Amino acid sequence: MQLGGLQLDAAAAGEHVGLLSQRKGGLSNARSAMPQSLIETSNLRKVFGERVALAGLDLAVGAGETVGLLGPNGAGKSTALKMLTTLVTHTSGTARVAGFDVAREPMEVKRRIGYVPESAPLFEALSGVEYLTMVADLKLLEQRSSRGRIVELAEDFGLGDVLEKRIGTYSKGMRQKVAIIAALLGDPDVLILDEPMDGLDPLAGALFKELLRMYASERKATLLCSHSLEVVEQVCDRIYILAEGRLVADGTAARISRDAGATDLEGAFLRLTDASAKEVLAR
Repeated sequence: MQLGGLQLDAAAAGEHVGLLSQRKGGLSNARSAMPQSLIETSNLRKVFGERVALAGLDLAVGAGETVGLLGPNGAGKSTALKMLTTLVTHTSGTARVAGFDVAREPMEVKRRIGYVPESAPLFEALSGVEYLTMVADLKLLEQRSSRGRIVELAEDFGLGDVLEKRIGTYSKGMRQKVAIIAALLGDPDVLILDEPMDGLDPLAGALFKELLRMYASERKATLLCSHSLEVVEQVCDRIYILAEGRLVADGTAARISRDAGATDLEGAFLRLTDASAKEVLAR
């Protein structure tokens, strides 16, 4: 099945969808001048009181890359994403997104990212179209083109019939689709995603994975945080694994598995995070 220039397995796709059928005519001059590393941190650290949430993270996501950020609960993944999206200030170290320092140039960073937080807060009294229109306005997008894009994306993700209904009536999966559409408005250079596929049906999940591949082909960058190791293996070029706020592995899934002496990513993840937890407890 053709999806705005992409192919999606018809058995997975079911009904017709038209993912991003209007892609703004290719890369802009501004995008072609973007730095090769669209996300970069150096010794990034965050301390809450006496608790070290993140202990010196070095991470890079290049143009055209989809990179996974894995770890058990409390490993520091969401904290790292919140610092990259300027929602939380870091204690020390540096972080740059799309070439801009997150501490000194937060507005420039916000203009260039699409962010799906875990359990995205939505205004339940608004309809889907009202909420997405508000997001487009906050991003200072041109009204006519943004309204067309909202309708297009809603159709792609199967929300066309409920776009005028209040978000308070939506299921968990429908709310997640709204959060994803909001992140895609403005065609951002960088996607930062925290459990974006939580609650998505198989069709929307397949569509979303194809979207990530499209973004990579356009020399954009995606940092994906997910507990689904299968999804991470399918869409990510490289992976970082955190445990207890520290980086314990990075590389391709195959390399991480080999270095950990495991047969697959799941086995490597369990070995690495369990070993890190035991080390922390032994201190």
